[in-house]
Amino acid sequence: MKIYNTMSRSKEEFVPIKPGKVKLYACGPTVYNYFHIGNARAFLFFDVVRRYFEFRGMEVTYVQNITDIDDKIIAQAIEEGIPFSEVAAKYTFAFLEDAKRLGLKAPHFQPRATGVMPEIIALIHALQKSGHAYEADGDVYFATASISQYGSLSGKKVEEQLAGARVAENTKKRNAADFTLWKRAKAGEPEWDSPWGKGRPGWHSECVVMSRQYLGETFDIHGGGVDLVFPHHENEQAQAYALTGKPLANYWMHNGFLNIEGEKMSKSLNNFFTAREILAEYDAEVIRFFFLSKHYRSPIDFNRELIAESARALKNFHAAFKSVDFLQVQDSPSIGGYESAEREFNEAMDDDFNTAKAIAVLFELAHQAKSAELPMPERIAAAHMLYHLGGALGFFQSLEEPAQDINHLTEDLINLIISYRVSARTEKNWALSDKIRDDLKALGVILSDTKEGCTWTVET
Repeated sequence: MKIYNTMSRSKEEFVPIKPGKVKLYACGPTVYNYFHIGNARAFLFFDVVRRYFEFRGMEVTYVQNITDIDDKIIAQAIEEGIPFSEVAAKYTFAFLEDAKRLGLKAPHFQPRATGVMPEIIALIHALQKSGHAYEADGDVYFATASISQYGSLSGKKVEEQLAGARVAENTKKRNAADFTLWKRAKAGEPEWDSPWGKGRPGWHSECVVMSRQYLGETFDIHGGGVDLVFPHHENEQAQAYALTGKPLANYWMHNGFLNIEGEKMSKSLNNFFTAREILAEYDAEVIRFFFLSKHYRSPIDFNRELIAESARALKNFHAAFKSVDFLQVQDSPSIGGYESAEREFNEAMDDDFNTAKAIAVLFELAHQAKSAELPMPERIAAAHMLYHLGGALGFFQSLEEPAQDINHLTEDLINLIISYRVSARTEKNWALSDKIRDDLKALGVILSDTKEGCTWTVET
């Protein structure tokens, strides 16, 4: 497998630290609002990275953080007139809801910044003690000049950052490129006790602590959107080098930008869409297909025509299952003859997660499954392989839902039948009431009439 490493700006052979195991960290949401469709691209892509490693038999530990203390959260709390913790709780819950609706597998660990505050303070204190950080009037800054590796991830030289500084000059900093590790609390803001007084952490230290806590000093892959390369990931990497002299991660992966109708997404242009809004219009599988139909590092243009194309493509896959009876595909073992398709699929994914090329393999399998010229056993085998490979990309989850929900459906049906019996008893139709009771008993469902109503158990 080869992965494009942002650090080296080239494709490199992927060699995990421990054979057969992958430690993966991807930046999660800052929970001040519903996450937008650009965020969804990153969340969905790293869901596929995790799924594909597991598909290939690797043991994956996937960590995705939740940033629940930040300037944006505080600003949103002021706007809504509620405590910052309520804002964070509200939009954390919304994120988890929308992530599930998108078909994302839950990470193995999903730490929150406020849950690791002692560890964040300890990390900043260690940086200060080793001379890589300094305190100024209750704020603590990272001294970028203290390590030679600063700028190695983004390719930005410190001199370039000084010339093109995007923020007003802070006279408390020794160097304009230095970044904040700890912020002195302002009146009315959330605060924690620290060696430098009451305050809160900067964004960049939070992810260093949360990733290292679960994955170790150096782990395999750190990912996120390309907008995070600088300053966030650069500043994470700087702290890791300062602490241990080692990189935080061996491979850095970043997905490309999302544009809306050819323009950058912006509230001022009235083209800003949350994932929740898009999920109200389109099926989650359509959104997944749309993003995966192009290579993850390429920019992608979000427009209705392309979404409609994705929907039509997915209908092609589902028509293939229908043409051979999907239950046969689920229940039958794979029939030989399509191993070459799996090899092509793996070759595409092993080449820096080329999902567009992998999807082309799925199209060919769908064509084979629908071909009237092939005998049915071969068509079923093609559909089985389509289901097998598509699952590695997170497709066809909805086809599994009826089987997963059968217990709930059974309970609902039993309760519905009991409601008919209650109606029969109310009308003093004892014959029908007794028949329902006896028929359910014959099926192993035992009814008990009590003062509180009718209850039931399943006879074992």
